[in-house]
Amino acid sequence: MADQQLDVLVICGSLRKGSYNAALARTLPKLAPPAMKFRDAPSFANLPIYNFDHQQADGFPAGATAWADAIRSADGIIIVSPEYNWSIPGGLKNAIDWVSRMKEQPFKDKPVALQSAAGGILGGSRMQYHLRQSLLSIDAILFGRPEVIVTFAAQKFDEKTLELKDQTAIDLIKQQLAAFEKFIRRLQPKD
Repeated sequence: MADQQLDVLVICGSLRKGSYNAALARTLPKLAPPAMKFRDAPSFANLPIYNFDHQQADGFPAGATAWADAIRSADGIIIVSPEYNWSIPGGLKNAIDWVSRMKEQPFKDKPVALQSAAGGILGGSRMQYHLRQSLLSIDAILFGRPEVIVTFAAQKFDEKTLELKDQTAIDLIKQQLAAFEKFIRRLQPKD
C-alpha cells in the first residue's frame, strides 16, 4: 500500500498564462515523493456563472461534469490559487459552486491541500482561509500543515522562465508534499 502510486489532481485557480500559481503547480512533480503522480484538472474557464435556473433547464455543463469526474477519480487534490480581492478567484469559486450542486458530491471525503503565491506579504493566505471554508462546507478533508504560502512571488520565481528559485519555498513544498502523501494514505480505505 505504501508504494502504490497516488493520483493527485492539481487545480490551478488562475487562468492567466504568466501566473505564478500556474508556475508553482508546474513545480510540484519534481519536488514530490516518487509515489505521487500529478495531472492537471480540466479547465473551468468556459463554465457559465452558476445559476440554478440554468442547471434546472439544461442540467450540468459538460465542463462541470468533466471537472467533477476528475476530482472523483483522484486520490487527492492540490489547489494552487492566487488571491483576488482578499478571497477566492471568481472562476475557481464558480467551478466549486457548480460541482457542489451534484448529487454525488465530488469533494466529499477527498483529501485536499492548498498552496498559493502572491505579490504581497500575505502570499494568498486570505484566499486559503476562504477556500478552506468553502471546501469544508462540501465535506472535503483539508490537509493542515505545513502550509505553502509563497509571498513576494516576483522575487521567488525566475523572471524569464517562471521557475521557482527560492530554496526556502522549495523546501517547504517538499515538506508539504511528503506530509500530504502520508495524509492521503492514512485516509485511504484499508483492504
